[in-house]
Formats: sequence, structure tokens, C-alpha cells
Amino acid sequence: MTFRVAFADDEPLGRAGVRALLERDPEVEIVAECANGMQVVEAVREHAPQILLLDVQMPGMTGFEVLDALDEAELPVVVFVTAYDRYAVAAFDRSAADYVLKPFDDERFERALARAKERAVSASDDEKESDLSRVVESYGETLGERQEAEGGPVSRLSIHREGRIDVVETEDLLWVEAADQYVELHTRQGVQLMRESMSHLEEVLDPARFLRIHRSALVALSEVRSLERFPGGTGRVRLADGTQLPVSRSRYRGLKARLG
Repeated sequence: MTFRVAFADDEPLGRAGVRALLERDPEVEIVAECANGMQVVEAVREHAPQILLLDVQMPGMTGFEVLDALDEAELPVVVFVTAYDRYAVAAFDRSAADYVLKPFDDERFERALARAKERAVSASDDEKESDLSRVVESYGETLGERQEAEGGPVSRLSIHREGRIDVVETEDLLWVEAADQYVELHTRQGVQLMRESMSHLEEVLDPARFLRIHRSALVALSEVRSLERFPGGTGRVRLADGTQLPVSRSRYRGLKARLG
């Protein structure tokens, strides 16, 4: 399998080092090399890379502003490669596959690239999951009773563990975050990990109460306390518990309308 990869670094020596490492990998096709944030946005939209190696501090736009400028459907798998360690938490909040600090050795870079490849494959598989959603039940997990799913929104989510079943009442569900092939269900009682796709959850949860606001986030509308808009059309919500979640450009208008 060949992975389309774009990378960005405002330092010529930094770009040369990354390019040399990528060229050693027979599974990589370099589709773009960028020196600033605007070039990254243009490259992603033109070449649709599956993986993006992104610096944080760049002329014109930071790495995070690049992500804000892109629609969720345009976003590739992102690995931050930077000399700044203080942005790691923010990077993983944006669902980055990895955060590589300079200077790094070849082995560390290769591990990050391997992780990004795995995420890219998972993302491709997730696009097909709506047609294969019933297969998830073979792993011992279901989205409530089949009759309820077919007749309307589910009122509970059943998570089968080894030796037990955990039940999450949807009335207790605050928000959901994608986590590779799983989702994290954030509830009033805590966090539960469930093997399920965001697209399927979006289908079976009550659309009057829940709304997907990003490819990696779905919220209970009753928990939203504020909505902020950023340049470029993306946004951010703050929930009742203080959690802040990104809102994609394509979903901002729908969320705003739902909030009145």
C-alpha cells in the first residue's frame, strides 16, 4: 500500500531531513513539501494527502491554525514534528496521531510514521463501516436492542466486556469522542470505551438530543454552554463540565441553528 504524504517545516534543513527519511520508505509517496501554513492548506486541498507531518510554528499560520482552516473532510492523519514540547496536549486534543520532538532519531520518526499509517488505514476502514455496522456485533457489542435500533433512537448502549455487560443510558451521555477504532463515551458517571464508529452512533442516537459537530466529536445539545467561531469558519464549543470541543466548518452552521 502506498501512502500519500505531505510535510511542512519553515527551515530548509528541517525539510531536507524529513524528506530524506520519507524517501527511504517504499510505502510513501511525497505529494507536497511546504514552508508555511498557507502552503499546507493549499497542498492538502490540491493533493489530498493521507498523512501530514506538520510543524507548529510557521510563517503566516501556526500548525493549529492550519487545522482550523481545513474542513473535517479534508483533514489527513496529522503528526506534529516540532521543537516545542508545550503544545503536545493541544496536539493530542486535535486527535494528532503522534507528537515528535526535535531533535529526533530515525527510529523515533519511523515509529511515528508507522502510527500514522495505521491511523490512515483505520480512517479508510471507518468510511466503510456504515455498510458493515452489523459486523460489530460479532465482537460482542451492540447499540441497544435491535428492535429499538430499527424502530427509533436507542435509549441505552450495551457494552460487552469479558464476563459482564456495561449499560450506558443515553440520558446520561454528555459527549462522545473518536478514539481510533473505538469511541469514548463521556457520561455523568465517568468514561466508557466502546468499539463502535462515530457514524453509526450518529445514526442511532436521538437527533433531537445529539449532534455531531466534528468528525471526532458528538455532543448532547443540552450540555452546550457556548459556541465560539474562528477565522476560516471553524469553531469551538464549551460544555457544562468545562470541556471544549472543536466544531468543523461544515457543521458550524447546523450547530448554530440548533442552538437558536
